[in-house]
Amino acid sequence: MGTLPFGSVVDDPTSFALLDRFVERGGTFVDTANCYCFWRDGSDGGDSERLVGRWLADRGLRDEITVATKIGALPSGDGEWPGNREGLAAATIRTAVAGSLRRLGRDTIDLLYGHIDDPATPLEESTKAFAQLVSDGLVDEIGMSNQSARRFARARDIAHGAGLPAFTAIQQRHTYLAPAPKADFDYQVALDDTMLTYAAAHRDVTVLAYSSLLNGAYAGSKPVPPEYRHDATVAALRVLGDVAREVGATPGQVVYAWMLQGTPMIVPLVGVSTLAQLDEALDAVDLKLSDEHLQRLDAVRTPTTGA
Repeated sequence: MGTLPFGSVVDDPTSFALLDRFVERGGTFVDTANCYCFWRDGSDGGDSERLVGRWLADRGLRDEITVATKIGALPSGDGEWPGNREGLAAATIRTAVAGSLRRLGRDTIDLLYGHIDDPATPLEESTKAFAQLVSDGLVDEIGMSNQSARRFARARDIAHGAGLPAFTAIQQRHTYLAPAPKADFDYQVALDDTMLTYAAAHRDVTVLAYSSLLNGAYAGSKPVPPEYRHDATVAALRVLGDVAREVGATPGQVVYAWMLQGTPMIVPLVGVSTLAQLDEALDAVDLKLSDEHLQRLDAVRTPTTGA
């Protein structure tokens, strides 16, 4: 469950109610970051982590919920974001983790991601700094978000070569509609075939996805973003709607099921602000698509031209 707006856009009572329902329905994995929502007036970026920490303490669940957080994207110093993000230098990683632990009210972080790749810092430095956190018992597992397959694989090679803990998770932008060939996501990295092939060949790597429902585009509440408009978009949406009707589900539920039943399995992060949205998303866990459904969905999603 993604918690980006919790404690800021979504108030405390609603956030607590959503997290409670998530647990009631069997949820155990909560995802946050040390920069949510810094872009709002009066926010230092720690709103979501503090909200999760308050909820864990109030419900007595500190040891029962898997908590993932991300560091490296919080603004630091002068300039425009994302150019002024804190980055992933060794000293920065150490300081950021201390802040996250304090806000979450925990002694360890179950899964720590680098939020955005940091080419300005040597890959060896950041890789070894993440590994040291595991060795020191401050973090159980480490991963990256918004990093290319080449850099992710190289970081794992560095860790393995030095006998250190390696990244075991990658979180990228991903949805059913394929990006347009020339789509520009700025600092975000869309999940591509290279990363999927790598993850399929390395079973210790878990793939997670954010922005899976395109902020309501599949429900028709918002238009499809320009980055996903291409010559296959209309056909892909038509097939998605057909499959949804055939299985008695919503298009968003089919998107989630398509991810969960793929190879490798992709774990979508659920971002919601109402109980109805959460229940709809969680119902997708039990939705089973046939091989024929999966083949039809896969056959039409990729653009056929470079336009």
